[in-house]
Amino acid sequence: MTQSIPLLRPPAAHSGAGISVLSPASYANEDRIEEGLNRLCDLGFEPRLGPHSLERGPLFFAGTAGHRLEDLHGAFTNPNTSLIAAIRGGYGSNYLLSGLNLGLIRKNPKPFLGYSDLTAVQLRLLDQLGLPAFHGPMVAADFDREDGVHMPSLLAALAGQPYAVGPAEGLRVLKSVPSRGVVRGTLYGGCLSILVTLLGTQWEPRTEGKLLFIEDTGAKPHQIDRMLWQLRHAGKLDGVSAIIFGEMLNCGASTAPELLEEAILSVLDDLDVPVAFGLQSGHVTGPNVTLTFGVEAELRTVGEPRLEILEPAVWS
Repeated sequence: MTQSIPLLRPPAAHSGAGISVLSPASYANEDRIEEGLNRLCDLGFEPRLGPHSLERGPLFFAGTAGHRLEDLHGAFTNPNTSLIAAIRGGYGSNYLLSGLNLGLIRKNPKPFLGYSDLTAVQLRLLDQLGLPAFHGPMVAADFDREDGVHMPSLLAALAGQPYAVGPAEGLRVLKSVPSRGVVRGTLYGGCLSILVTLLGTQWEPRTEGKLLFIEDTGAKPHQIDRMLWQLRHAGKLDGVSAIIFGEMLNCGASTAPELLEEAILSVLDDLDVPVAFGLQSGHVTGPNVTLTFGVEAELRTVGEPRLEILEPAVWS
């Protein structure tokens, strides 16, 4: 089991806070960006676009890696910013990993909202600095949708208040273990394809021994099986206390909707841990639940399923 480092909790961010809005990976449709910014304003926040946030290119990137790093570092040091929010994921934040200024970020910790491709950056900051990862809504992927944000979890996470999610947020039990009906652990995870992409690199995820949350979008059941198999044989499921899957948006087979869950149970069959499914965080169709990685959490699979965040990811 890997050893955790102390949490580097950032200050809490409340309604009215300044938000730096960035494009660390791919670019987004500007109409969706505008909708998301308007929604943030309606919620009482003060969003500000980074200098290069609207760049398109080269290729599928939202600007060069240098420009994207410049915006990210500038957001962490900006005294008028209490929260950093990604515009969208897509692809490209892996090119920022080697250039992250950890010393600068350590001196200016702030909540950083994102998921999908942003898993790579979020987990590096968690693993190297102890900065909790805020796996939650993005500006042009969730805030731009009328029902795109699960506000109770977002506001609780940013304020450092305890909160819990359950069946109303899609959580259900896929596999129970009678002796482990209630388990605790450090909540950790993100987008499955990014976790697998990082294997064999110096930024390999530290999933071992964690309460592991996994989600993805658009992967076929056999691809999910293959990625879970790879995680297992890389030792990344060693000692996990439980595994929680997200909604797994568009990952099922249209002709056999039960195939995805059957594949998950098959590849995890001899792993003696509870498995939950359906939590609407990350790629989702409805309100996106905010999860804080790096903090202690509890999963209950007896009776009504429940995931409870037990400690704050910020200080107030």
